[in-house]
Amino acid sequence: MKLLKFLFVGIFFGIVLVKSEAVSWYRIFEMFKFQSFHMYGIIGSAVLLGIIAIWIIKKTQLKSIENDTIIIHPKDKGMFRLLIGGTIFGLGWALAGACPGPMYILVGTGVFSMLLVIGGAILGTFVYGLIRNKLPH
Repeated sequence: MKLLKFLFVGIFFGIVLVKSEAVSWYRIFEMFKFQSFHMYGIIGSAVLLGIIAIWIIKKTQLKSIENDTIIIHPKDKGMFRLLIGGTIFGLGWALAGACPGPMYILVGTGVFSMLLVIGGAILGTFVYGLIRNKLPH
């Protein structure tokens, strides 16, 4: 019963992504071919909202639901690892036609071929877990 609120937030988020066409393979294809601003506008507004939220959290020393102070640790400097990781993520996104969140939403809308993509994502996560200690972090 406690987790029911997360289910409702997930359903709401899914409806918003479907109605905004953010899960549309065609919109994603347009984005990767630089033919439309639609997805860049959605992603850009999410990044801007995230920047504002982080600023508010840091400025007001906001507390979590458990009344603990939220601490945001500074990230390691370095662009190489971000470029490699972002490129791999982007290639997977372009090949699959969906990033991790919308994969589940697409299954909910009846695109059952996304189950193969979800299986591949889970397998990739498992393989990463196996070789994580051997990779430079």
